[in-house]
Amino acid sequence: MKTKINPTKTIGRKILRLIWKTIPFVMVLLVIGLIILPLGKKISEKKLALAQKQSNETAIAKSLTNVITMELIPAMVMEKLSLPGVAKPWVSLEVVSETRGKVINKKITAGRQVKKGDVLAIIDKSDYQNSYDSALASYDSAMATQKRLKALVKKNFVTKSQLDDAVARVKTSKAGLDNAKLNLNRCTILSPMKGIVDRVHIENGTFLNPGDPVAQILQIDKLKIEVGIPESDVDAVRKLKTFDITIDALDGKIYTGEYHYLYKTTDSMARLYNLEIKVENTDGQILPDMFARVKIIKNQDPKGISVPMYSLVNHDKDVGVYVEKEGIVRFRPLKTGFQDGWKTQIPKGLDPGENIVVVGHRIIEDGEKVNVTKTIRDMEEITQ
Repeated sequence: MKTKINPTKTIGRKILRLIWKTIPFVMVLLVIGLIILPLGKKISEKKLALAQKQSNETAIAKSLTNVITMELIPAMVMEKLSLPGVAKPWVSLEVVSETRGKVINKKITAGRQVKKGDVLAIIDKSDYQNSYDSALASYDSAMATQKRLKALVKKNFVTKSQLDDAVARVKTSKAGLDNAKLNLNRCTILSPMKGIVDRVHIENGTFLNPGDPVAQILQIDKLKIEVGIPESDVDAVRKLKTFDITIDALDGKIYTGEYHYLYKTTDSMARLYNLEIKVENTDGQILPDMFARVKIIKNQDPKGISVPMYSLVNHDKDVGVYVEKEGIVRFRPLKTGFQDGWKTQIPKGLDPGENIVVVGHRIIEDGEKVNVTKTIRDMEEITQ
């Protein structure tokens, strides 16, 4: 007799076996879940905290004012004037005729170098030679008469008054002879100085009267640079000994000049005192009337501290700069000195190595924390 199998029981056993087999796997998953989930939560929390911190820092950084600072480095600071000037000959002499007559021998041309005593021209001497010969004859006759009367007066053949008249005639004739000789010598026109003939006013055949121009002679181996000095700068100029002079016509060549003379009177209209500066010109490159630019150094500080003049700000009726240290700016009132272009000299109040704000200083306040984007050592670095 066969036993009848119950299908429901068979299915139940299969389910129980399946559950029994899956229990270890479920336990493993449970254990993993208990370990990983808390760890993952902690990692997420850390990531969230880090992101929040970075966000806060970025927000803080974005809220700071961006500035550029400049490190203070001692350097030469000079207060300079650049004034226009004109080159003038050291000596300019107009040679004129001292007598009357016709030029028969012109000895010079423009541009010729002459020495003192060189012949420039000769005037016809005929009339003056005749006058000289006549004066010489009169003088010789008067001398002979005086000599004869001196011998006769000892023998009482002539009176003392006759001898006195003879002596007077000698003196008169001597004066006439000297005048005749002087006029004869004046027919040869000589150079009174060493220099260069710049202009010639005569030709052979020119008739001259006393005072008529013959030639202009210049001494240009040294020159005078004439420059007008404003009244406010006269006192500073008096203390100077040398000047830098630039001649634009000579490709900006620079010469060193020496203080020569400051006029004691001024142009009544411009109120400028003419200063004469001596410049050596042995090579003759500088020509009279060339334009010159004279640099006058009124003040200088070889190791001075200076700041850009636009970095100065007004704060509570004081003038000063913002000094940055460790990201914090402090206003420092200052006493300013002289100007050197775009720089202002600071006699005291700032130390070498300190950083001052040169960009952004108009929008910050004393004690504010700032974001320094760049620190420079020279203003040209701003654009780099």
